[in-house]
Amino acid sequence: MEANTISPSPAPPTLETDGYSSCRIDITDAAMDTVTLLICLCGLVGNGAVLWLLGFRIRRNPITIYVLNLAAADFTFLLFMVTSALLYMMENIFCSSFISLTYQRPLFLLSLFSYNTSLYLLTAISIERSSSILCCSTRRPQLLSALVCALLWALSITVIAAVTSLCLLHEDDHCRVALISMYTLNFLIFAPPMVISSTILFVKVLCGSQQRQPKRLYIVIFLTVLFFLIFGVPLSVWNFLQQFGYAAVPSQAVFLLACINSSINPFIYFLVGSCRRRCSMVPLQVAFRRVFGEPEDNVAFSSDTTMNALAPAY
Repeated sequence: MEANTISPSPAPPTLETDGYSSCRIDITDAAMDTVTLLICLCGLVGNGAVLWLLGFRIRRNPITIYVLNLAAADFTFLLFMVTSALLYMMENIFCSSFISLTYQRPLFLLSLFSYNTSLYLLTAISIERSSSILCCSTRRPQLLSALVCALLWALSITVIAAVTSLCLLHEDDHCRVALISMYTLNFLIFAPPMVISSTILFVKVLCGSQQRQPKRLYIVIFLTVLFFLIFGVPLSVWNFLQQFGYAAVPSQAVFLLACINSSINPFIYFLVGSCRRRCSMVPLQVAFRRVFGEPEDNVAFSSDTTMNALAPAY
């Protein structure tokens, strides 16, 4: 199988021979791998906090189920990226291969699995919230969100299993067709509804007059989709173009952007939840409750906070 059919993230070190073998460490590659590793570690902490707070500290509702699954997909993607970054950093330092191409491709395909799942979940979140606006429905059953998430995970597993079987067991042409089909599915089926739905949410935030609408949640969804288009889509575009022999951008750059995309969501949740009339630092749980809590939860929490502030200290 050719190396450009499925491309792992960083590149191995270069060996030069001047009468003896010497190792030349690419400073740029090493720096980008280091930055990628640091961003991934921050993202793992952030997504871990999301999983903990929304899973155990905040009352679960249909939207938190989607966000929990999105955080799980991003957490998984970052785990694979941390593994890849560490392996390639060790190769650069010790000038020896710690992982063969046979294991690089499954690692890359597993990262694509979690990447695709994030895309599918973002599309579902955007459609669910925009349809609730257009159809004027007040609340959707919690079981529906869990069912949709399960179906999207199953779809992602099916897609990546088909791509893996064709890429690892068959010829290059079959692998190329499978990858092109997967990216076409992402671009034509999932990406357009996600963009349209998030645009509806953005317009609702700008023009909506109903104060009871969860504007923070709409802003969070819009920003999450926007940053996915900026930082996440380049990975799909780069991989798609590689199937036709175009690779103008280094692989480290697109994987760095993808890691930023998977790491930035918890910070979006916190910043949007922290901003009220005046932006101020608040506890992480308070910020998340403002964004993802039900309206009655937020009212109760605000009244509890006010009572605690007015209560005399002993």
